[in-house]
Amino acid sequence: MPAGKVRLYLDLIRWDRPAGWLLLLWPTLSALWIAARGFPGWHLVIVFTLGTFLMRSAGCCVNDVADREFDRHVKRTAQRPVTRGALSVRQALLFGAALALLAFALVLTTNRAAVLWSFAALAIALLYPYAKRYVSMPQAVLGVAFSFGIPMAFAAVQSQVPLLAWVLLLGNLFWVLAYDTEYAMVDRDDDLKIGMKTSAITLGSADVAVVMASYAAYLAIWAAVLLQRIPAAGVLVAIGLAAAQALWHFALIRGRTREGCFKAFRLNHWLGFTVFAGVVAGFALA
Repeated sequence: MPAGKVRLYLDLIRWDRPAGWLLLLWPTLSALWIAARGFPGWHLVIVFTLGTFLMRSAGCCVNDVADREFDRHVKRTAQRPVTRGALSVRQALLFGAALALLAFALVLTTNRAAVLWSFAALAIALLYPYAKRYVSMPQAVLGVAFSFGIPMAFAAVQSQVPLLAWVLLLGNLFWVLAYDTEYAMVDRDDDLKIGMKTSAITLGSADVAVVMASYAAYLAIWAAVLLQRIPAAGVLVAIGLAAAQALWHFALIRGRTREGCFKAFRLNHWLGFTVFAGVVAGFALA
């Protein structure tokens, strides 16, 4: 394959922008540690790390095909490979299917419960790109899609998905709502022109307040779970550092500038990593 074509496929999956798949990775790995009450073993760490990258990349392929007509009218997305015609719809979908199959092959090395839950994860991932046409808060759908690594992790470790997994998913959904609303605030003017539905448009002037409330809900739910499982000092340090980052994001988004909102979104993976680091350290010291 010519180097130029390879570059197009790498652009399609946002190869040079790892923040997207890291946002999925940290809560998934955190759930693995919580489900296993410590290090879950290298096999599951590798499976879920590679699987997260592959499924997020496959999701980009589907998303760009679904949004290609809208993306032409948005400054930030107008030059995506499918949008500008450098890759065809067929090429993008075939590549996405290949990536999803590779991810499924990884899941097959775990257990029956994880395999069965992977079909639900795939269905939600395929649903999200079209939710933006009909749902006033499509970020809630994305929240479920981006949090589904949590029940998958519990299924892989425990062969079941207990209530705890859904509590963690609920908390993580609030985090996704926070950072994807920041993302939507970047494109609000363009989305209004083309009729796209986003949380930034639905919330209007309440957008910043809801973002901050969502950060608070996420951190409160995860703190409550972790305080029952690892030393309180570790939880307070990790959640405190994450909360400090959330307050920094408030400073970035309060003016609702494109640059500030996009910077806040891009930095969110550090907030997720902070919580993950606290989980790892906490179980190591427990």
